[in-house]
Amino acid sequence: MNQKQTPNYTFALTVVIIVCFLIGFVTTMNNSMIEFCTKAFDLNARQGQYVNVAFYGAYALSIPFALMMSKIGYKSTLILGLFVVAMGFVANYLGISATIGSNSVYLVFLCSMCIVALGIVMLQLVANPYVMVLGAPETGAFRMTLSQALNSVATTLAPMFISFAIIKGQTPTPDAVPGPFLGLGLFTLLLCVILFFLKLPNINEEEQAAEAGHNTQYKDSVFKYPHVYFGALGIFMYMGLEIGIPSMLPYKIDNATEYLPLYWGGMMVGRFAGAAILNKFKPRAILMACLLGGLVCVGISFVLSGMASAYALLAAGLFHSVMWPLIFNLGLQELGPHTKAASGIINMGVIGAATLPLLMGWVVDISSVGTALCLMFVYYAYEIWFCNWGSKIGISGKG
Repeated sequence: MNQKQTPNYTFALTVVIIVCFLIGFVTTMNNSMIEFCTKAFDLNARQGQYVNVAFYGAYALSIPFALMMSKIGYKSTLILGLFVVAMGFVANYLGISATIGSNSVYLVFLCSMCIVALGIVMLQLVANPYVMVLGAPETGAFRMTLSQALNSVATTLAPMFISFAIIKGQTPTPDAVPGPFLGLGLFTLLLCVILFFLKLPNINEEEQAAEAGHNTQYKDSVFKYPHVYFGALGIFMYMGLEIGIPSMLPYKIDNATEYLPLYWGGMMVGRFAGAAILNKFKPRAILMACLLGGLVCVGISFVLSGMASAYALLAAGLFHSVMWPLIFNLGLQELGPHTKAASGIINMGVIGAATLPLLMGWVVDISSVGTALCLMFVYYAYEIWFCNWGSKIGISGKG
């Protein structure tokens, strides 16, 4: 009796890793532009957070994009996402070059980055479920954490790119942006063309579950799984943690962009370490330990002063490292054919990066950066609830 050969998804995972690198680089690059934009466009704290609003606000379209992905498939969504990212960078180059010196240049920058973000949303939708289904379900958290570890290499390099390619030790001005952004656009467009001619596997989650002997009777709608909603809110709150610290740091210390590689580098180290220990410990236990570790770091920052306080905040990146993949993984448990739709719902939680830092920026303007950072304790509290209780509601299996 011939056994069906297990598919080899190594090449497909390699492609997704490249996409994860691009996602991490562009996302962190955008957030690292806050200090630059605040000085170049003479903005207050709330206005500086519009950089996050313009970028992460695009995640409000996660559900429509997920439905589109269900129709056109992973590969087409991947190619379309790369094309939109490329066009956003080209629009940035053309728009800023044409409006330098006018009052609308900041608006042009925000609009072009919103276009880039629309493409990133599509890529995010492809990357997360793709990593989850390219292999055995029980090792999904491991693969997602590993892909996020490589994503973190990009997030560590992005602030350096801003410092050396755009700021370059000079007074921030809008005309420093177009050239480097055009280069990113051309690179993304080249990647898009290459992937257009490459063959990627068509993944059917329902068939995979059946072939693996999973006889789970799935509900007729993804909207009947409460842990998906709680997972979306978990990502929403998590974005306040991940983006909150690098967004608030410019209001706490000077030249914050130079120190951001320490934060994203800590996330990189944590994700590589997480990929190694996920085979030895349960994901919930690791997530809980990281939540407590991050909470302690933020708490210590209130006790210390000056750069010591800033370093305590930067150290939280080590513990924030594996939260995204673990929260996302818990939200996608036991969904079978609803995985794509659930990914869209959970991804919509990323709009937390558009709203929570804006709220924190507003608090900085009316009170202090310390008061704004206190909101992070609320985010931690929800994540602890989701880890231990919310992620178990609505699924048949046990965590």
